[in-house]
Amino acid sequence: MGKSRTPIGVRIRRKRLAAGLSQVALARSLGISASYLNLIENNKRSIGGKLLLRIGERLGIDLEHLSGESEARTIAAIGDLMADPLMSGIDIEQQAIRDLVARFPEAGTALARLHRAYADASMEIEVLQHRLKSDPLLSQLLHEILNRIAGIKSGAEILADIPDLTDDERGRFIANINTEARELVPATQGLVAYFDQTAARQRPVSPLGEVDEALIANNNHFPDLEDIADTLRHEVSKASELDEARLVEALHKRFDITGDAASAGEPRPTFSDALPRHARIFQMLRTYAAHAAADGLSATADRLDLSTEEARELALRALSSYVAGAMMMPYDDFLGRAEAHRYDVELLGTLAGVSFEQAAHRLVTLRRKGREGVPFGFLRADRSGRLTKRFPLPGLTIPGFGHGCPLWPIYDAFSTSGVVRQVSVFPGGGRFLLLAKTVSKQTPRFGQKPLMFSIMLACDIVHADRTVYGDGLDLGGAPVEVGPSCLPCPRLRCGHRQEIPV
Repeated sequence: MGKSRTPIGVRIRRKRLAAGLSQVALARSLGISASYLNLIENNKRSIGGKLLLRIGERLGIDLEHLSGESEARTIAAIGDLMADPLMSGIDIEQQAIRDLVARFPEAGTALARLHRAYADASMEIEVLQHRLKSDPLLSQLLHEILNRIAGIKSGAEILADIPDLTDDERGRFIANINTEARELVPATQGLVAYFDQTAARQRPVSPLGEVDEALIANNNHFPDLEDIADTLRHEVSKASELDEARLVEALHKRFDITGDAASAGEPRPTFSDALPRHARIFQMLRTYAAHAAADGLSATADRLDLSTEEARELALRALSSYVAGAMMMPYDDFLGRAEAHRYDVELLGTLAGVSFEQAAHRLVTLRRKGREGVPFGFLRADRSGRLTKRFPLPGLTIPGFGHGCPLWPIYDAFSTSGVVRQVSVFPGGGRFLLLAKTVSKQTPRFGQKPLMFSIMLACDIVHADRTVYGDGLDLGGAPVEVGPSCLPCPRLRCGHRQEIPV
């Protein structure tokens, strides 16, 4: 299978030609050989880090545009489409998909969008099938209609097949048919009305999935919200550390929200003493942001162009959480610490007074132009192995839902308390440093089972030596061969396969 690098080289070549530069001239200005630049332009070499920045600066291309992340998502979506059983017998090389996206990006986007619509429609059909089997009201309506039709059919057959009926018997059967027919009308109208109401309430099957895709499309970085977070941070605390008592006072004084009260619309207290301190502060900051920056959050949600009100409400909550995280870990301070301590997530969490998951999630948002951190992908899995949160990277093939590859360290982490590291190679050739650790989302009481998740961060192998997690690993050695999940994975001889490959 061909390499799944995004078509960055095509874009570089076009920009170079538009600028009137030869390969030799551009290569000289970048400090690389012309032959190496030729390999890059033909998508035969991966690039990242400082070289990618230099190329972007020399050709005047934004890093976000040059990195090809949107194209990577489109390539992955088309790959999912080709892995669907519906496409059985159609063999399209991975290189052909990349070439299509490189030369005709709009066509690639159209295919990805159609596949998403097809997936939603298929899931909706499954939901309707389930309802036909289990919905009591629908079952009652259908049962009544079938009984009425059976009564009409039975009476009609008797009238047609028995010629020697008396006039009284014939009249009785005709009256029964008329009664059943009259009763059939309201039953059928009730069924039609039921489906009309269902159609009126129809919405995308997964509003959460729609919100996730919108956040991913923005690289999970929102400059406007970073500015809002800085402003709100100074409102609630002038000191370097957030003070819980001052937060309680600010919420009560400005919004009449007491320390043990939930934010608007939430059914239970969110500032419980049973929560760890970092969780209480996060909940307070999210509530404060939701009230103090309602207009800014609403404007950002509007730009996400979501299709339902439910998705919009989920987005507002996610954006409030984004602001809360940025208030707890201001961008410049956190990036400075991350660089100084080589992205040691546990240490960064301790210094910022946050959890491992909060620190890991904040690392994913460090995408400010000209001041980016190491680009990380992020995954969260529950004990069943189901992925509950995801932020992919180019070349890091992640399923949109369900379970991931059993060889990922995200699953190994459940059997240990420390950080699990692994150098992995995906089927398309992308090499990544993967690290994972389990976290508890709540403080359990006696007899209560803790809610456990595993958090995994991933970065391209070219950035591994910028992190403490690359120390002691053979970054150039034989990596662990992994996949996205079993169904679309092309590694047919993998002994860990749990599903028949497409």
